Amino acid sequence: MKTLIIGPSWVGDMMMSQSLYRTLKQLDSNNEIDVLAPAWCRALLNKMPEVNQAIAMPLGHGEFAFKKRREIGKSLRNNHYDQAIVLPNSFKSALIPFFAKIPKRTGWKGEMRYGLLNDLRKLDKQAFPLMVERYIALAYPNQIHSASDLPQPLLWPKLNVEQDEITQTLSTFAITQDEPLIGFCPGAEFGPAKRWPDYHYAALADMLAKQHAKILIFGSANDKKIGEQIIAKMSHSDMCINLAGETQLEQVVSLISACKAIVTNDSGLMHVAAALNKPLVALYGPSSPDFTPPLSDKSEIIRLITGYHHRVRKGDTEQGYHQSLINIKPDNVFETLMNLIVRCQKSNE
Repeated sequence: MKTLIIGPSWVGDMMMSQSLYRTLKQLDSNNEIDVLAPAWCRALLNKMPEVNQAIAMPLGHGEFAFKKRREIGKSLRNNHYDQAIVLPNSFKSALIPFFAKIPKRTGWKGEMRYGLLNDLRKLDKQAFPLMVERYIALAYPNQIHSASDLPQPLLWPKLNVEQDEITQTLSTFAITQDEPLIGFCPGAEFGPAKRWPDYHYAALADMLAKQHAKILIFGSANDKKIGEQIIAKMSHSDMCINLAGETQLEQVVSLISACKAIVTNDSGLMHVAAALNKPLVALYGPSSPDFTPPLSDKSEIIRLITGYHHRVRKGDTEQGYHQSLINIKPDNVFETLMNLIVRCQKSNE
């Protein structure tokens, strides 16, 4: 059995898609799974033992490029895939498997993909409330009508990182583990409304520094300024390292692996930390954990409002923060984090 996955284009979605790969392997250990996804995804896919090959998608997110998709599809015909599973819901994402002449092409109906997909599923969003459930359901024949029909337990994402990768990356950035490392992931896509305020992160960092912890700030180049703002507001700034924009994704994975725990907004790196089985405190505001929660039994979610306000990109404050996240106080996060670390330590004993 050979399967081609048309993968998602976001870190969090890519991480959750591993649950599908793990399920496919559980159903057929000989299934060769290739994933077509943006080149940056290789850093994650290489750490998923279920994936046979990561194939770089040369087209950018949102780029239609009909002729190029046809060329890519034709180039994949000699791979003789038995099935394609298309995870994005767009029309264009179903073109490559069609042009590759893959016999079975599976996916949710999405943008009117009749003909392009011949194993077309109609999604009942209430029956599958979690994105990970929607991914996993595609591993099974079209007889799974709700999440309750899925075999339990669900196979959550699980990245494999070798100790020598961790050691080498720590050495690259001259980071020692003399003090416990606590990771912060303060960035978020689509504006500041999903971010916990920088001054709250700074206050929490000072509390942790008093407990002899060292803080590592992770994120993309877009998050570098946020990291600088956090350090500027700290009293113990010498205990914090801003790595945002300084690391490759595979290095971030290794550094998160070295951390004792993670504090994060609703973000892609939250899902990476969950897949690394790190104790993590996830802070939610306008976005809801009802659809894409951290898939880990070592996580604690703090959210003070209900509902899903997905169109909110900027809050009412000058910095754009949302009041629901401003209302989550550092003392509360510190206490939750300390209790979580203790609980996880006890469970490991």
